[in-house]
Amino acid sequence: MPLVTKWTGREVKALREAVRMSLMEFAEKLGVSDRIVSRWEADGERATLRMVNQAALDTLLAKADQDAQGRFVGILAADDIPTQAVIEPDEDQTSSGEYVKHPGDGKLMARVPEGIFLSGEDDDPVWVDEFHIDTFPTTNADYARFCAATRHPVPEHWENGRCPRELYDHPVVHVTWRDANAYATWAGKSLPTAEQWEKAARGTSGRTFPWGDQKTAAKCNVRETGVERTTSVSRYHSGVSPYGVYDMVGNVWEWLASPTEPGRYELRGSAFTSPLFRGAPAVPNDADDTMHDDDTGFRCVATPEQMATRTK
Repeated sequence: MPLVTKWTGREVKALREAVRMSLMEFAEKLGVSDRIVSRWEADGERATLRMVNQAALDTLLAKADQDAQGRFVGILAADDIPTQAVIEPDEDQTSSGEYVKHPGDGKLMARVPEGIFLSGEDDDPVWVDEFHIDTFPTTNADYARFCAATRHPVPEHWENGRCPRELYDHPVVHVTWRDANAYATWAGKSLPTAEQWEKAARGTSGRTFPWGDQKTAAKCNVRETGVERTTSVSRYHSGVSPYGVYDMVGNVWEWLASPTEPGRYELRGSAFTSPLFRGAPAVPNDADDTMHDDDTGFRCVATPEQMATRTK
């Protein structure tokens, strides 16, 4: 059952809409006048409710059926999401990225053409078919839309089930591989293979980092940068890959589709908790598919067929 630690007019309105009652019906259930309910809703988050009213609302929410409880969570989550949640590159972004919005989740994606690239620590030539990759990691705002649409559990660290507004454009964390794969399926995309992710990060010529061979920690959010937390996914303009993809080094580790053994999958890119050398795109890592941490997130890829198909 959803838990509300403090009721305000915002939660009152969401519950009334979720149980699909008129002001009069809802007020009667709570034992107050419809004018009081109307005032709570008008005051929104500024409304102060007496403890007896909060207790009555707790009871009404607990007695609601699962569909109504799901609608309640979805209404609050949708209200939390900014109307302009898609992040665009700044006008001074100088990468050669070819960007297009995915028809499913609306995220900006960069095109990676088919062809050979130098892969792995030995720079072996590998062919990869054309694909698109999310320009930015999946953000908290992206993930909140997914949870609202599917009733998927939200990350456990979101307070009262909602992400703080100041973190909307930060990468979502505390997601398992299974969570990431569920989002990708919902969006009509896939998690990247190791080869797709590495090509998008390094380009074709075997550069060590997305920006070149220089060990420049200032171009990404890693341990040496000293930020010690996630940052906006569009912050590090000078660290983009040859295809205009952000945060391929640092900020958060990213789940991949490639298994290393049953129940374990590759991670790439390092995080704010990691030293710069761990972020070299050719360097692999892996974890159990149930692992989640404050420095692990994901992004998605799409084939040309997935780009052409409206999934929702």
